[in-house]
Amino acid sequence: MALQELSGDAAAESVKREGTSDHAVKTRERLIGVYVGILAVVLALCSLGDSNSQQDATQHNIAAANVWSFFQAKNARRQSLRLHADEFDVMLKSTPGMPDDAKKMIEAKIADYKNQDKLLTSDPDRGEGLDELFAKGKTLEASRDEALKRGPYFDYGQALLQIAIVLASVALISGGNLLLFVSFVLGGVGAVLTIGGFTLLVPLPGFLS
Repeated sequence: MALQELSGDAAAESVKREGTSDHAVKTRERLIGVYVGILAVVLALCSLGDSNSQQDATQHNIAAANVWSFFQAKNARRQSLRLHADEFDVMLKSTPGMPDDAKKMIEAKIADYKNQDKLLTSDPDRGEGLDELFAKGKTLEASRDEALKRGPYFDYGQALLQIAIVLASVALISGGNLLLFVSFVLGGVGAVLTIGGFTLLVPLPGFLS
C-alpha cells in the first residue's frame, strides 16, 4: 500500500514537472515570437528609411544638376555681356571724336549691359541670380550627400535584422539559447544602425561608409 502511494506521488510529481516544463517552453516560445515581431517592425522601418534615402538622393541630385545647368547658362550670358560692354568701352575711348548721339547711345548700351550683369550676379527677388543659384546648388548637394550617407546604415541594418530573425526562428525550433543570444546581439546592432540611419548620430567606421 505504501509502495503504491509512493508510486502515485512520484507520478504526480512527474506530471507536475512536465506541466511546469511545458509552461516554460510555451512562455519561451511566446517571448521569442514577440521578439521576432519587434525585429520585423524594426526591419520594416529600416527598409522604408532605405527606400526614402535612395529617393531623396536621386531627387536632390537631379535638382542640383538642373540648378548647375541654369547657373552655367547664366554665367555664360554674364560673360558675354561683359565682353560686349568692354568692346563698347574700348570703342568710346579709342574714338574721342565720336558724335554725341552715337556716344550717348553706346553709353546707354554699356549701362544696360552692366545693369543686366548686376541682375545676373544677384537677383534676390526671384532667387535666380548666380549668387542665389550657387547657394541653392550647394544646399541641394549637401542634402544629396546626407541622403547618401544614410544608405550604408540601412543596408547593414537590414542585413543584421534579417539574420537576427532567422537565428531567432532556428532557436525557437531547436530550443537552443546560443543562437538566441547571437540573435539578440545582431538585432540590437541592427536596431542601432536603423536609428543611426534616421538620425546620423552614430558614426560608421570608415571601412563601412
